[in-house]
Amino acid sequence: MAWWQGEVAAATVPAPRVGDEPELLAAAQAGDPQAAHRLGRLCAQRGDRPGARHWWERAALAGNVDSAFNLGIWHEKHGTLEEAVSWYERAAGTGDTEAAVNLATLLLEQRGDPDAARSWFESAARAGSRVAARRLALMCEDAGETPVAREWHRRAAADGDTSSAHDLGFLAYSAGDEEETVRWWECATRGGHVEAAYHLGLLLQAGRDPEGAEAYFRLAARSEHPGAASQLGGIALAHADLRTARAWFERAAGAGRLADQRMSGFVCVELGDATGASHWFGRAAASGDPEAMFNFGLLLIAEYGDLARGRHWFRLAALAGHHRAAVELGGLLSAAGEHAEAQRWLTDPPPPGWDRAAEPELAARAELAAAATGRRGGVALAVPELTELLGTWDLVTRPLHDHADVVGWLVERSGLHASAVEYLASVRATLLRPGSSPWPSPGEIDHVLATARDLRRRLGVR
Repeated sequence: MAWWQGEVAAATVPAPRVGDEPELLAAAQAGDPQAAHRLGRLCAQRGDRPGARHWWERAALAGNVDSAFNLGIWHEKHGTLEEAVSWYERAAGTGDTEAAVNLATLLLEQRGDPDAARSWFESAARAGSRVAARRLALMCEDAGETPVAREWHRRAAADGDTSSAHDLGFLAYSAGDEEETVRWWECATRGGHVEAAYHLGLLLQAGRDPEGAEAYFRLAARSEHPGAASQLGGIALAHADLRTARAWFERAAGAGRLADQRMSGFVCVELGDATGASHWFGRAAASGDPEAMFNFGLLLIAEYGDLARGRHWFRLAALAGHHRAAVELGGLLSAAGEHAEAQRWLTDPPPPGWDRAAEPELAARAELAAAATGRRGGVALAVPELTELLGTWDLVTRPLHDHADVVGWLVERSGLHASAVEYLASVRATLLRPGSSPWPSPGEIDHVLATARDLRRRLGVR
């Protein structure tokens, strides 16, 4: 983009024509601010920066707001910050909202003055600037002023800002208002916001509406959303449509998602395509995925008889903490007469990990919680850990017919302290019913995850 194209004068002043220069020069020298402004534009179009600056300064000092705005842009790119601020202030002081937005952005991002920036964003937002309303909403969110942030997001969303509509959906979700969440994510989706379509699909999946969820996943997948492709792969797999599942998982895997590369490998195995399985397991294994390393090792041995490479990948997976890989490696080493190393792996293998597929609604809640906590620079909770936590509770409580005193029942069966089980139950409730309590911190998740794993161990479930 040419350096002068940020100016707004074209909306109010006719563009100079070839041959106009003598006439404009005479008028500008006589003190006509519009002629000086147009002459500055003519210089800018010809690449004459000093000339453009000279005539815009003449026009701005005579009261031409467009020239003051252009000088703000000129100094932002070629001059000094202080001069840019000065000219933007001159234009913004007359009510020019674009100048106010540019000024606020400079004050915030380059001068580090959030209070002054907020004042100018507010001025522009109240004058109808959608951009300013959104920036102001984000500043309020960062300052912890959620009710005020929500109001500015509403102004921006009402003016067509789909990102603010998406943000409003998350604010409503975190507050436990799913009806409003749906309303805002539908609004953003209608405006073409792909993430909103995907998150709405997750919300419907969490609410046990698989048909509605699939419709929004398909909508997001049309815009190449990898998460939506992964979800559609899981839906096809649940319907035993392996070829469709493979197509969707491979679309997601192509975006670099390790879990979907691994799932592509599994589906290829089911389809009898060892070459395809080798490709996807190999890609995920090379990127450090322990489960893919283990399955790549199994494939190399079972399909290609390659014991050496199979052992290599088992060892890497075992070193990364994969229980079954350690046991398989120990068995291979023992059969090969390498008893010392075999004994080390068989005597003290890594503890078993969580490898169960959670119910779709639980997986959806986990992903929504991770997305909600990761907004605006927050520390996102880890989806696999949240899924394991929710899945553990679902698994250990299945034998219970009366859930009136599930905590007491688990305490009695496991021997864990009641406070530990109650804490686990509380965090689980927050993940399933947002707004009932603040989102847990990563430290809290680590704590309750240790309780969940101890609970499984004590109850003998895996």
